[in-house]
Amino acid sequence: MGPTMVRAAALVLAASLPCLGLTVAPSMADVRATSADPVPTADLRPAVDPVVVANLRPSVDPLAEMAPLAEEPRPQPALADRIAMRPKLVAKVSLSRQTMTVLVDGEVAHTWEVSTAGKGYRTPKGVWTPYRMHTMWYSRTYDNAPMPHSIFFTGGYAIHATPHLKRLGTPASHGCVRLHPDNARILFKLAKTFGRDRMRVVVEN
Repeated sequence: MGPTMVRAAALVLAASLPCLGLTVAPSMADVRATSADPVPTADLRPAVDPVVVANLRPSVDPLAEMAPLAEEPRPQPALADRIAMRPKLVAKVSLSRQTMTVLVDGEVAHTWEVSTAGKGYRTPKGVWTPYRMHTMWYSRTYDNAPMPHSIFFTGGYAIHATPHLKRLGTPASHGCVRLHPDNARILFKLAKTFGRDRMRVVVEN
């Protein structure tokens, strides 16, 4: 049999093998041709749902959660406001000693005798900012008694001048703090100079 007839017989045999359930190993040329073909990588990637990916992302940066939380700085009053909070003028009354010590900017400026509540009356103890002042006031409770240079610090109680000078240094009032007229005038002027908001009245034992 010649070469031509051998090749023809081989082709017929190769075509009939798949029908018989048999396969023929590919030649090296076929393998090289197949491996040289580019592989469509895009087709091999799994389909990804963008919604699923978004849900998988952390809502908070994990590094941010690890960082210590800084305390929010508290707003501080301006220097002028802080200074204004401090009283410039303090009238400190001692019930046991029957004296008033006047402090200006924390320094003792005056010490005076006073008369506070006598028997059956009371002068309240505490710390107050005066709420009104009058150059002359007349008592509505005690027969319109004159109360020159009155500085009212709580309720109807006031610091004011008195004509009963011999009673100074002893409890003798109906509850107010009585001063010598000259001293009451000085205190009233200081209160007007600094303002009621910058003054404190302190009554203690």
